[in-house]
Formats: sequence, structure tokens, C-alpha cells
Amino acid sequence: MAEAGNWAFPDALQPDPERAGFNLAAALEAVVLLRAEIPDDAYTAAILGTERAGNGVVIRDDGLVLTIGYLITEAESIWLAANRGTVVQGHALAYDQGTGFGLVMPLGPLGVPPLERGSAKSAPPDSPVIVIGHGGLGHALQAKLIAKREFAGYWEYVLDEALFTAPAHPQWGGAALVGEDGCLLGIGSLLVQETVGGKTVDGNMFVPVDLLAPILEDMLATGRPAGPPRAWLGIYATEMDGHLVIGGLAPGGPAELAGAKLGDLVLEVAGERVAGLAAMFRRIWSSGPAGSEITLTLSRRGSASKLRIRSADRHDFLKKPRLH
Repeated sequence: MAEAGNWAFPDALQPDPERAGFNLAAALEAVVLLRAEIPDDAYTAAILGTERAGNGVVIRDDGLVLTIGYLITEAESIWLAANRGTVVQGHALAYDQGTGFGLVMPLGPLGVPPLERGSAKSAPPDSPVIVIGHGGLGHALQAKLIAKREFAGYWEYVLDEALFTAPAHPQWGGAALVGEDGCLLGIGSLLVQETVGGKTVDGNMFVPVDLLAPILEDMLATGRPAGPPRAWLGIYATEMDGHLVIGGLAPGGPAELAGAKLGDLVLEVAGERVAGLAAMFRRIWSSGPAGSEITLTLSRRGSASKLRIRSADRHDFLKKPRLH
């Protein structure tokens, strides 16, 4: 596996080990480098690429690694590297599309101490936090929690309360968000723009670690949370000038097969008017589990019509991990 880059944050942006109220050196060791290779014919290859790299956080004594799921989705092989140079192969245990979390089990000893999980509820906005990527102190950033709010992603994804930090960095996928007590608060997901004090600033979105506990045992046992899978339509939607616009369609997905087109405006879901991405996705999910028929009222070139879509389980479209 290639070495992590030789770059480092300026000393002024790095956390000060002497001022940290916890063992910062141990927390730095808990974050590993993750590289995944995905087959060319994987469903997500065209969007997410076939070579993915990011971070993961060791959260248990057995070496279990928590990361962001898009890094390991449909992975054919996974490699994990610790700061001290240990490199082992990993196995993708689980991916939860609801939270975005992914779990990887190393297939050999990493020799890395786990990072204790905390609670994002303990950190109010404006709290000082530390973001840790693989690579030691030079890849750790003293940051601030600038917002906690709902987040809706165009790929049929909603978090009731996501965490947003600044300053921003483009390589925080799977990175650890650590609170003042040294406990894990969240896992890095996306580079975003956030409005703070009337100004737009670049920041990073993190998935709160609190969402893991209710689903962890089921993910370990079956690879996904218990219960019926969510309905998935394969719509990539965006908000534009007060409208919900279909900006993309998953190839061979339910919406494309039912006749949805790029540029269609979504007016209603299951007979209910919806405003905003989060409201649209929640209405889809509340209309029934995967396999349910869901009716969208669409506007195309000024003419409204109803489209009946047989929803699916997104998991069925993905290649399953292999144990090497």
C-alpha cells in the first residue's frame, strides 16, 4: 500500500498535545488508512470510482473499523494501514445506507488501540473539536463544530441532525471527529458549504456516532440493520428555485424503468405535496418498505401526470463483499 502523503497541516492548525485533556497520541493511533478496490462492473463504479481511499477508526479491541460506507461499497479488496506501518487486508462486514456507516474487520492484527465512542449530543455548536485523519499529528486539525442540523443528500439520504465543522478539508472521508474528552463524536462524510452568521463557508459534514449503537449488533450479524429495507426509487433529486428537480436517475433503477425523466419536477409523493428533499424522501419511506408501489406526481414541460413506481431495495443492486 502506498504511503500517506507527505503533506502536513501547519503547526498552528494542529492540536496541541499538551493542551488536550486526553491522550491525543492514542487517539491519533486509532485512525487508520483505508484503501478499497472496486470492480469495473460494480453498480457504483461510475459514480464513486474503482479506487477509493480514506480513513477508518478502530472502535473495538478486536480491531473493528468504523468508516463511511461509500468507501467500501462493492469493494473487491480492502487494505488497512496503521500509523506505525502495519498493513493488513480487511473484510467489508456491513454497510448501512440509512446512516452511511460502514464496518470493516481487519484480517490480521493491526495492533491499534480502539477509540472510545462518545455522544455528539454532548457537543453544542461552537464547541472545539479535533478532526483526525490517518498519518499522525500532522494530519490532525484543531477545528470547531459550526452547526448541528438536518442534512438531505440527493441520493435518497437524510440525517435528522448532522454535524458540520470548519475549517474544511477535502480528505476527511471516514475520519474521526473527536470531542474535548477524547471520545469519538462522528465519522467524516462530505465536503459541504455551510451558512454561518449570514456567510457561506466551506466545511465538512460528519455522521454522529450516536447512530451506530442501535444498529451495530444487527450489522455485525447480518451486514445490515434489522427490519424491512427502505423503499428506493433511484432518483437523484435537487432543490432548484423552490422546485424539486430530478437531476439524475440510477441506471436500471425503479424510477428510470417506470418512465421518469431528467428535468421532471416532483410535485407530490403518494398524493401528498412535498417541499424539500428531506420531506420527499421521508414521504417515500413512510409509504411502505422496498417493493411497495409509490406514486409520484410529476410535472414535465408544464403538464402534470402520475407515475407509479415499484420501489426496490438498493442493496440488491450492489455487489456483495467476498471473504478472501
